[in-house]
Amino acid sequence: MVNKKCIIRLSRYKNALTRLKAFGFVKVFSGNLADAAGVTSSQVRKDFSLFGITGNRRGGYNVDELINRILEILGKNEIQKVALIGAGSIGTALLKYKGFEMGGIKIMAAFDIDPIKINPNADTPILPLEEFHDFVTKHSIRVGILAVPDIAAHHVSEIMIGSGIQGILNFAPIQLRGAEGVIINNINLEVELENLIYFVNASEKTGITR
Repeated sequence: MVNKKCIIRLSRYKNALTRLKAFGFVKVFSGNLADAAGVTSSQVRKDFSLFGITGNRRGGYNVDELINRILEILGKNEIQKVALIGAGSIGTALLKYKGFEMGGIKIMAAFDIDPIKINPNADTPILPLEEFHDFVTKHSIRVGILAVPDIAAHHVSEIMIGSGIQGILNFAPIQLRGAEGVIINNINLEVELENLIYFVNASEKTGITR
C-alpha cells in the first residue's frame, strides 16, 4: 500500500498544479512541482511512477491531464460525501469552510445531541445523533468527521464504525483506534501547536530549524 506521506505529497502537487494552471501553464516539469511541495524532482518522479504517471523529459507533464489523474487517484473525480458529528466550535467552523466543496468534498449533514443546535433546514442540515445510522446508510457515506469533546469521542467513534463509516477524521483531543478495516486520522490541534511553538523557540535559541 502507498504510504500516507506519498498521498499528502500528491495533494500538494494537485494544489500546485491548480495554481499553475490559473497562471496559464499548460506544461510543467517535475522541478516545478518539487519546489511547490518542498521535495526533490526525483521524489516527484518516484511518487508518480507508483501510479504509472509518466512525463516527457523535454515536454514535461500536461497540466490538465496530470490534475485529472491525481484527482482520480485521490478519489476526487467525483463528489465525496462526508458526515460530521459534533456541531460545536470546530464542527461549526468546518461546516462554514467553503474549501471542501471546491475540492470535491461535501459535508452532507452534521449531527449533535444538543436540541438547541438541531436545524434540519440549514444549508447543511444539523440532525439528531440518533438519525446518524439511517442517514449514512441512505446516502452511502463512508467517511466521517468527529468533532466532539474527548469524553464522548470513543463512544461516538463506535457509533460511526457501527454505522458503516470506514474512515474517521478525529478532531477530539484523544487518540482513537479504529476497528479492523477502519482508518482513523487523529488531529490534535493543541499538540500540533505545542510542537510548532517548541521548534520555533528551539530555533531561536540554537539557530537550528527542523
